[in-house]
Amino acid sequence: MARPREFSEEDVLDAAVACFWRHGLGATSVRELATEMGLNGPSLYNAFGDKRALFACALERYAALTMRERIRRLEREAPVAAIRAFFDELIARSLADADRRGCLIVNTALEVAPHDAELGKLICGFLGELEGFFRRSLDRARASRAIPASVNPGDTARLFLGLLLGLRVAARARPERALLEGMVRPALALLDHPDPGATGTA
Repeated sequence: MARPREFSEEDVLDAAVACFWRHGLGATSVRELATEMGLNGPSLYNAFGDKRALFACALERYAALTMRERIRRLEREAPVAAIRAFFDELIARSLADADRRGCLIVNTALEVAPHDAELGKLICGFLGELEGFFRRSLDRARASRAIPASVNPGDTARLFLGLLLGLRVAARARPERALLEGMVRPALALLDHPDPGATGTA
């Protein structure tokens, strides 16, 4: 009979996230991971498999605590307000990132996804979830006439996804409020000037 785990999976995954987030997949050693997670090598392998499998688990944990939490919370708001709040929070988080770690998902999209089909598929799934949030919000906004009828929800959702990726990359090099807000402002302006009779809610 397998012995029960003597550690909190959430706690050790949080430690793995922090480790991978600092150094990336390639530069993080198994020894460093084991030390950070408070596990010995055999326990780490028994619990999570190899480093790559642990990285996939860490990405899922990161997504649950950041991206999915934000989407779940903001989708309770009116759709245009939700999109604006999403980018406001993204800018605030980027400016508060003193170590310029950026976003683990975006970092992985640049570092790993082009060279690893399986992890690339995982990253594509996360990006699809983000695009889906924008698309659902825009569909709701258009249905309630809170945005101009000329706004194409599919194309605009992809535009906002591209903006998100660009903002996260730019913030690692130049974490300046004027730069980040200047990137976001023209895109969000597409949602201004609603049709007559717009309700602003969904």
